[in-house]
Amino acid sequence: MTPLYSIPLTLNDGSEADFGQFAGKAVLVVNVASKCGFTRQYSGLEELYGKFRDSGFEILGVPCNQFGAQERGSDAEIADFCQRNFGVSFPLSSKSKVRGKAQHPLYAELTRTADGSKPQKVKWNFEKFLVSREGEVLARFPSAVEPDSAELISAIETALEEAQA
Repeated sequence: MTPLYSIPLTLNDGSEADFGQFAGKAVLVVNVASKCGFTRQYSGLEELYGKFRDSGFEILGVPCNQFGAQERGSDAEIADFCQRNFGVSFPLSSKSKVRGKAQHPLYAELTRTADGSKPQKVKWNFEKFLVSREGEVLARFPSAVEPDSAELISAIETALEEAQA
């Protein structure tokens, strides 16, 4: 079993789970914030979720307040903001740190390098990690890559096709 699947998660509603709940699905993990120049990407992420969800695709939004204090709200306030403004239906974790000494174990694993070199820090909100159905990190996309970009959609389609083969 991949190390990712054993990582514990607290979801936005306070329920406990682990990343293993996504086993068998391609997952886009995105650190999100409500007051960021990229916040509008929530709309595109929700569209992606609607388009690919029935094919075995999930999105996990991970609210983070480490970049410009752009996610100050409580978990309940974040969930309300996302639903009210963008109709977000994909799961959100509780607010987490994506880098530094208190980095969530999920992000420690997502940023780990295969060759053992120093991991690359998450640079800003809305950085995206695509994880295969088998729990392997397939790709990493910077914040500026929009959810409707050909590059991201192609990577998701490939991840979904490979899993069906």
